[in-house]
Amino acid sequence: MTVNDFIFEAIQEDVGSGDHSSLLSVPDNAKGSAQLLVKENGVLAGVDIALKVFSLIDKDLQVNVFIHDGAKVKKGDIAFEVSGKIRSILQAERLVLNIMQRMSGISTKTAYYCSLIEGTHAKLLDTRKTTPNMRYFEKLAVKIGGGCNHRFGLYDMIMLKDNHVDFAGGIENAIKKANNYLKENNLNIKIEIETRNLQELAEVLRVGGIDRIMFDNYSVEDVKKGVQMVAGKYETEASGNITETTIVEYAKTGVDFISVGALTHSVKSLDLSLKAKIK
Repeated sequence: MTVNDFIFEAIQEDVGSGDHSSLLSVPDNAKGSAQLLVKENGVLAGVDIALKVFSLIDKDLQVNVFIHDGAKVKKGDIAFEVSGKIRSILQAERLVLNIMQRMSGISTKTAYYCSLIEGTHAKLLDTRKTTPNMRYFEKLAVKIGGGCNHRFGLYDMIMLKDNHVDFAGGIENAIKKANNYLKENNLNIKIEIETRNLQELAEVLRVGGIDRIMFDNYSVEDVKKGVQMVAGKYETEASGNITETTIVEYAKTGVDFISVGALTHSVKSLDLSLKAKIK
Protein backbone atom coordinates (compact mmCIF):
# COMPACT_ATOMS: atom_id res chain seq x y z
CA MET A 1 0.00 0.00 0.00
CA THR A 2 1.41 3.39 -0.99
CA VAL A 3 1.14 6.52 1.13
CA ASN A 4 -1.42 7.95 -1.29
CA ASP A 5 -3.47 4.73 -1.16
CA PHE A 6 -3.51 4.89 2.64
CA ILE A 7 -4.61 8.52 2.62
CA PHE A 8 -7.37 7.90 0.06
CA GLU A 9 -8.72 4.97 2.11
CA ALA A 10 -8.48 6.95 5.34
CA ILE A 11 -10.39 9.85 3.78
CA GLN A 12 -13.11 7.48 2.57
CA GLU A 13 -13.30 5.84 5.99
CA ASP A 14 -13.83 9.22 7.65
CA VAL A 15 -15.90 11.14 5.11
CA GLY A 16 -18.07 8.32 3.76
CA SER A 17 -21.13 9.79 2.04
CA GLY A 18 -20.25 13.33 3.12
CA ASP A 19 -19.08 15.64 5.91
CA HIS A 20 -22.60 16.66 6.79
CA SER A 21 -21.58 18.93 9.69
CA SER A 22 -19.44 21.06 7.38
CA LEU A 23 -21.92 20.91 4.50
CA LEU A 24 -24.69 22.40 6.63
CA SER A 25 -22.63 25.02 8.47
CA VAL A 26 -20.08 26.28 5.92
CA PRO A 27 -20.91 27.75 2.47
CA ASP A 28 -19.24 25.94 -0.42
CA ASN A 29 -17.13 28.92 -1.49
CA ALA A 30 -16.13 30.06 2.01
CA LYS A 31 -12.38 30.53 2.52
CA GLY A 32 -10.39 30.60 5.72
CA SER A 33 -7.26 29.53 7.56
CA ALA A 34 -6.32 27.20 10.42
CA GLN A 35 -3.15 26.73 12.44
CA LEU A 36 -1.52 23.56 13.76
CA LEU A 37 -1.00 24.30 17.45
CA VAL A 38 1.48 22.39 19.62
CA LYS A 39 0.04 21.76 23.08
CA GLU A 40 2.96 19.96 24.74
CA ASN A 41 6.72 19.68 24.38
CA GLY A 42 8.13 17.02 22.06
CA VAL A 43 9.62 16.24 18.66
CA LEU A 44 7.41 17.04 15.69
CA ALA A 45 6.77 14.41 13.00
CA GLY A 46 4.29 14.00 10.17
CA VAL A 47 4.41 17.48 8.65
CA ASP A 48 5.37 16.11 5.23
CA ILE A 49 2.55 13.55 5.44
CA ALA A 50 0.10 16.31 6.40
CA LEU A 51 1.08 18.20 3.25
CA LYS A 52 0.15 15.12 1.20
CA VAL A 53 -3.22 14.86 2.97
CA PHE A 54 -4.08 18.48 2.30
CA SER A 55 -2.99 18.19 -1.35
CA LEU A 56 -4.99 15.02 -1.98
CA ILE A 57 -8.11 16.44 -0.38
CA ASP A 58 -7.82 19.77 -2.19
CA LYS A 59 -4.87 20.69 -4.42
CA ASP A 60 -5.74 24.38 -3.99
CA LEU A 61 -5.09 24.39 -0.24
CA GLN A 62 -2.01 26.43 0.64
CA VAL A 63 0.21 25.43 3.58
CA ASN A 64 2.85 27.68 5.12
CA VAL A 65 5.18 25.50 7.20
CA PHE A 66 6.97 27.13 10.15
CA ILE A 67 8.35 24.02 11.89
CA HIS A 68 9.58 20.94 10.03
CA ASP A 69 9.79 17.23 10.87
CA GLY A 70 12.39 16.39 13.49
CA ALA A 71 12.35 19.77 15.22
CA LYS A 72 11.92 20.06 18.96
CA VAL A 73 8.69 21.86 19.76
CA LYS A 74 7.20 23.37 22.87
CA LYS A 75 3.70 24.15 24.06
CA GLY A 76 2.34 27.18 22.20
CA ASP A 77 4.33 26.70 18.99
CA ILE A 78 2.55 26.99 15.63
CA ALA A 79 3.82 24.32 13.22
CA PHE A 80 2.02 25.48 10.08
CA GLU A 81 -0.92 27.42 8.72
CA VAL A 82 -3.27 26.04 6.06
CA SER A 83 -5.49 28.30 3.96
CA GLY A 84 -8.22 27.73 1.38
CA LYS A 85 -11.73 26.29 1.29
CA ILE A 86 -12.94 25.84 4.85
CA ARG A 87 -14.80 22.64 3.98
CA SER A 88 -11.56 21.10 2.69
CA ILE A 89 -9.63 22.14 5.80
CA LEU A 90 -12.28 20.60 8.05
CA GLN A 91 -12.31 17.41 5.99
CA ALA A 92 -8.54 17.05 6.41
CA GLU A 93 -8.43 18.06 10.08
CA ARG A 94 -8.89 14.76 11.87
CA LEU A 95 -6.79 12.67 9.48
CA VAL A 96 -3.91 15.15 9.73
CA LEU A 97 -4.13 15.17 13.52
CA ASN A 98 -4.44 11.41 13.87
CA ILE A 99 -1.30 10.89 11.80
CA MET A 100 0.75 13.72 13.25
CA GLN A 101 -0.16 13.11 16.88
CA ARG A 102 0.85 9.46 16.70
CA MET A 103 3.99 10.09 14.64
CA SER A 104 5.05 12.93 16.93
CA GLY A 105 4.49 10.76 19.99
CA ILE A 106 6.74 8.07 18.49
CA SER A 107 9.43 10.53 17.42
CA THR A 108 9.36 12.14 20.86
CA LYS A 109 9.79 8.83 22.66
CA THR A 110 12.48 7.71 20.21
CA ALA A 111 14.44 10.93 20.67
CA TYR A 112 14.28 10.47 24.44
CA TYR A 113 15.56 6.88 24.28
CA CYS A 114 18.32 7.95 21.87
CA SER A 115 19.39 10.67 24.28
CA LEU A 116 19.74 8.08 27.05
CA ILE A 117 22.23 5.96 25.08
CA GLU A 118 24.06 8.84 23.41
CA GLY A 119 27.80 8.34 23.59
CA THR A 120 27.58 4.56 23.62
CA HIS A 121 28.20 2.21 20.69
CA ALA A 122 24.58 1.00 20.59
CA LYS A 123 21.98 2.07 18.03
CA LEU A 124 18.25 2.12 18.81
CA LEU A 125 15.98 -0.08 16.67
CA ASP A 126 12.24 -0.32 16.26
CA THR A 127 10.33 -3.60 15.71
CA ARG A 128 7.38 -4.96 13.69
CA LYS A 129 5.08 -4.25 16.65
CA THR A 130 3.21 -1.59 14.71
CA THR A 131 -0.38 -0.61 13.95
CA PRO A 132 -1.71 -2.49 10.89
CA ASN A 133 -1.33 -0.36 7.73
CA MET A 134 0.38 2.40 9.76
CA ARG A 135 3.84 0.79 9.70
CA TYR A 136 5.33 3.17 7.13
CA PHE A 137 4.33 6.23 9.17
CA GLU A 138 5.37 4.74 12.50
CA LYS A 139 8.78 3.60 11.26
CA LEU A 140 9.28 6.96 9.54
CA ALA A 141 8.57 8.61 12.90
CA VAL A 142 11.27 6.46 14.54
CA LYS A 143 13.80 7.69 11.96
CA ILE A 144 12.67 11.29 12.45
CA GLY A 145 13.26 10.83 16.19
CA GLY A 146 16.82 9.64 15.58
CA GLY A 147 16.32 5.87 15.77
CA CYS A 148 17.01 3.18 13.15
CA ASN A 149 14.55 0.91 11.39
CA HIS A 150 14.86 -2.85 11.83
CA ARG A 151 13.41 -4.91 8.98
CA PHE A 152 10.27 -3.36 7.55
CA GLY A 153 8.40 -6.64 7.17
CA LEU A 154 8.77 -10.37 6.85
CA TYR A 155 10.35 -10.07 3.41
CA ASP A 156 13.50 -7.96 3.84
CA MET A 157 15.40 -10.05 6.39
CA ILE A 158 15.35 -13.65 7.57
CA MET A 159 14.59 -13.55 11.28
CA LEU A 160 14.81 -16.95 12.93
CA LYS A 161 12.87 -16.48 16.15
CA ASP A 162 12.33 -19.10 18.84
CA ASN A 163 9.28 -20.58 17.11
CA HIS A 164 11.13 -20.90 13.80
CA VAL A 165 14.02 -22.65 15.53
CA ASP A 166 11.72 -25.02 17.40
CA PHE A 167 9.60 -25.86 14.34
CA ALA A 168 12.73 -26.33 12.21
CA GLY A 169 14.15 -28.87 14.64
CA GLY A 170 16.81 -26.80 16.35
CA ILE A 171 19.35 -24.07 15.74
CA GLU A 172 21.59 -25.95 13.32
CA ASN A 173 18.69 -27.11 11.15
CA ALA A 174 17.16 -23.64 11.12
CA ILE A 175 20.40 -21.96 10.01
CA LYS A 176 21.13 -24.56 7.34
CA LYS A 177 17.59 -24.29 5.98
CA ALA A 178 17.87 -20.50 5.91
CA ASN A 179 21.09 -20.53 3.90
CA ASN A 180 19.77 -23.17 1.50
CA TYR A 181 16.61 -21.14 1.02
CA LEU A 182 18.60 -18.03 0.12
CA LYS A 183 20.65 -19.93 -2.45
CA GLU A 184 17.66 -21.71 -3.98
CA ASN A 185 15.73 -18.46 -4.34
CA ASN A 186 18.69 -16.28 -5.29
CA LEU A 187 18.04 -13.89 -2.40
CA ASN A 188 20.56 -11.53 -0.88
CA ILE A 189 19.16 -10.64 2.53
CA LYS A 190 20.64 -10.91 6.01
CA ILE A 191 19.97 -13.71 8.48
CA GLU A 192 19.36 -12.91 12.13
CA ILE A 193 18.77 -15.57 14.76
CA GLU A 194 17.24 -15.18 18.19
CA THR A 195 18.90 -16.89 21.16
CA ARG A 196 17.28 -17.43 24.52
CA ASN A 197 20.39 -18.08 26.60
CA LEU A 198 24.16 -18.37 26.44
CA GLN A 199 23.96 -22.09 25.65
CA GLU A 200 22.01 -21.35 22.48
CA LEU A 201 24.44 -18.56 21.67
CA ALA A 202 27.35 -21.00 21.90
CA GLU A 203 25.58 -23.33 19.46
CA VAL A 204 24.95 -20.49 17.00
CA LEU A 205 28.63 -19.56 17.14
CA ARG A 206 29.57 -23.18 16.47
CA VAL A 207 27.29 -23.40 13.43
CA GLY A 208 27.89 -19.90 11.98
CA GLY A 209 26.25 -18.87 8.73
CA ILE A 210 24.34 -15.86 10.08
CA ASP A 211 24.76 -12.06 10.12
CA ARG A 212 23.27 -10.94 13.43
CA ILE A 213 22.56 -12.60 16.78
CA MET A 214 19.76 -11.45 19.05
CA PHE A 215 20.06 -11.77 22.82
CA ASP A 216 16.38 -12.10 23.73
CA ASN A 217 15.38 -11.33 27.31
CA TYR A 218 18.96 -11.64 28.53
CA SER A 219 20.06 -9.96 31.73
CA VAL A 220 22.53 -7.10 31.37
CA GLU A 221 25.28 -9.38 32.67
CA ASP A 222 24.49 -12.09 30.12
CA VAL A 223 24.41 -9.57 27.27
CA LYS A 224 27.87 -8.46 28.35
CA LYS A 225 29.06 -12.10 28.31
CA GLY A 226 27.34 -12.63 24.94
CA VAL A 227 29.08 -9.65 23.36
CA GLN A 228 32.41 -11.03 24.59
CA MET A 229 31.60 -14.49 23.20
CA VAL A 230 30.70 -13.08 19.77
CA ALA A 231 33.85 -10.92 19.81
CA GLY A 232 32.86 -8.89 16.76
CA LYS A 233 32.30 -11.86 14.44
CA TYR A 234 28.64 -10.96 13.95
CA GLU A 235 26.33 -8.04 14.68
CA THR A 236 24.65 -8.24 18.07
CA GLU A 237 21.22 -7.08 19.25
CA ALA A 238 19.66 -6.94 22.70
CA SER A 239 15.88 -7.22 22.86
CA GLY A 240 13.03 -7.95 25.24
CA ASN A 241 11.53 -5.80 28.00
CA ILE A 242 14.21 -3.12 27.75
CA THR A 243 12.89 0.11 29.30
CA GLU A 244 14.08 3.64 29.89
CA THR A 245 15.38 2.56 33.30
CA THR A 246 17.49 -0.31 31.94
CA ILE A 247 18.51 0.75 28.42
CA VAL A 248 21.65 2.61 29.51
CA GLU A 249 23.08 -0.45 31.23
CA TYR A 250 22.33 -2.57 28.16
CA ALA A 251 23.99 0.01 25.92
CA LYS A 252 27.13 -0.06 28.06
CA THR A 253 27.61 -3.78 27.33
CA GLY A 254 28.99 -2.99 23.87
CA VAL A 255 26.02 -4.49 22.01
CA ASP A 256 25.53 -3.12 18.48
CA PHE A 257 21.75 -2.68 18.51
CA ILE A 258 18.97 -2.41 21.08
CA SER A 259 15.42 -3.02 19.85
CA VAL A 260 12.50 -1.54 21.77
CA GLY A 261 8.95 -2.51 20.79
CA ALA A 262 7.51 0.17 23.06
CA LEU A 263 8.61 2.85 20.59
CA THR A 264 5.56 1.96 18.49
CA HIS A 265 3.28 -0.42 20.39
CA SER A 266 2.58 1.60 23.54
CA VAL A 267 3.39 5.20 22.75
CA LYS A 268 1.47 8.25 23.98
CA SER A 269 0.39 10.61 21.18
CA LEU A 270 1.65 14.19 21.29
CA ASP A 271 -1.11 16.72 21.95
CA LEU A 272 -1.70 18.79 18.80
CA SER A 273 -4.69 20.78 17.61
CA LEU A 274 -5.83 22.39 14.33
CA LYS A 275 -7.63 25.60 15.18
CA ALA A 276 -9.39 28.16 12.99
CA LYS A 277 -7.55 31.43 12.59
CA ILE A 278 -10.11 34.13 13.23
CA LYS A 279 -9.18 37.57 11.93
